Amino acid sequence: MATDSYHPLIQKLFDEYDYVEIDAGNHDEFVARPGITVLFFAGDPEQHREATDVAVILPELVKTFGGRLQPGIVADYRGAGMELQRRYGFKAWPTLVFLREGGYLGAISRVQNWTDYLQSTAEIVGREPSRAPGFEIPVVVSTELH
Repeated sequence: MATDSYHPLIQKLFDEYDYVEIDAGNHDEFVARPGITVLFFAGDPEQHREATDVAVILPELVKTFGGRLQPGIVADYRGAGMELQRRYGFKAWPTLVFLREGGYLGAISRVQNWTDYLQSTAEIVGREPSRAPGFEIPVVVSTELH
């Protein structure tokens, strides 16, 4: 449940738009819904100031796409937010992650121009679902024999 401890613009997404707060406990069920879900990974608005801009942009994006996007907010940027961030492999906050019935479609990180949001979102929602990039761990192979 959303608490009043979030930045006011993020809290507004829960209070005025009735967006769902996503955590590790409800993530899988939420993204498995029919249609397209979009997860808003806000990050810490004190550290990632663009989060508040995206909090204003997201409802406009949902409206522009005629309600086809079902938004969920990953407001906890520590526990569940970090765990889910690793699952989707993005490196910059804030990020919007798009999924269709649990299948990864793509992501948009940081604040973009409105026309870029429109073009990128249209392109992303037209994709076939694929595997999420996930978290990459560099592999070092040693040829040295011990």
